[in-house]
Amino acid sequence: MHRIVIVGGGAGGLELATRLGDKLGRAGKAHITLIDRSPTHVWKPLLHEVAAGSLDAHVHQIEFAAQAHWHHFNFVRGELKGLDRSSKTIDIATVHGGAFDDKAEILPSRKVEYDTLVLALGSRTHFFGVHGAEEHAITLDTLEQAEILRRRLLATCARKRTAGGNDDVNIAIIGGGATGVELAAELRRMEAGFRKYGLHPNGKSGDIKISLLEAGHRLLPALPERVGQTASSILSELGIEVSVADPVIEVADGRIQTKSGRAITSDITIWAAGIKAPGVLASLDGLAVNRINQLKVGRTLQSETDVDIFAIGDCASCSWNGERMVPPRAQAAHQQAVYLSKALVSRLECRVSDEFSYSDHGSLVSLGPSAAVGSLLHNSTGGYIFVKGTFAKLLYATLYRKHLAAVSTLNRACASLIIHAIRRLTMPRVKLH
Repeated sequence: MHRIVIVGGGAGGLELATRLGDKLGRAGKAHITLIDRSPTHVWKPLLHEVAAGSLDAHVHQIEFAAQAHWHHFNFVRGELKGLDRSSKTIDIATVHGGAFDDKAEILPSRKVEYDTLVLALGSRTHFFGVHGAEEHAITLDTLEQAEILRRRLLATCARKRTAGGNDDVNIAIIGGGATGVELAAELRRMEAGFRKYGLHPNGKSGDIKISLLEAGHRLLPALPERVGQTASSILSELGIEVSVADPVIEVADGRIQTKSGRAITSDITIWAAGIKAPGVLASLDGLAVNRINQLKVGRTLQSETDVDIFAIGDCASCSWNGERMVPPRAQAAHQQAVYLSKALVSRLECRVSDEFSYSDHGSLVSLGPSAAVGSLLHNSTGGYIFVKGTFAKLLYATLYRKHLAAVSTLNRACASLIIHAIRRLTMPRVKLH
């Protein structure tokens, strides 16, 4: 039986495994395997809400093992460490992390055979060689990192409150893209929750100071200028200090240095300034990658080096209209998963499939519990429509609903939303521990 192995259970990888399991696994036409280092999936665009404590990750996690059972694929836990293209095997690292000993071995290293391999490893933070950034800044690549940030915020506020006085909690976010902007707004929402439940440092307004630093000339540089300007205005209204055109050149413990010579005090520094693909891709048996480790693929999403290896999502470098590259967005991963689920079925049946074509439907950025801003594609004119406020927030909320619908049955997606709504009526709006 044909073996299709998908490495990476992010938005694209999980959706692809689910679709192929339903199409091929259920009928016994192929053996589908999904590999991920984590036992659960959380939609990455939600991580800023997890970090701010406004979303309980346990409620929104999808258990890979359960998803595999429901959708007729196999799940293997582990991290990709190597590839042998001649024998068509991949190496999976040992999994550590016992209940009482993080170094305890849970699963041994293994080899997994494939006939078709799909790499959907997502992206990691790019520090651009800034001195001290990797050592002293927190990132938001994974659920574990989001939880670390949330606990750090709680601990810092508790320490300042216990010490007394009027010490501020200074939070610096480096990077004015969607992640940095959304996190800044969500942290202000977190502050309101802390004040309500007595966790605020000293009870006065403005004690949690948030700075957002962008190296470029405006926020959200990948989106239309009006979107960036509106986001900047809304953040300023929320009391968030926005700095542009002054790159960070050094991150130290409790301090940030910018190119202009400005020194910024920071109790917590968060790096959200750029992405690159995981470094392991650059060492996979000669597969061609670009300067940020993305696998070079053609318009069929096949590796330029090996026709039996595909890549989707943030870890793939795919041409869009011959000039631009497909952007690292959740909508791109979704479109590639839909395309590849059909293309691999055609490949198995020895039929030629069309090339992948990316459609940019626009982008939305959340700015707290009741506001959002963004642009939507106008189908008749080919231009973009600017949206903001409550309407934009409702549209933003549908993005996650669409993701749930893509990886779950309609009944499970609806049940998940109902359970979440009930919990919001009975639980604090901010996670307090």
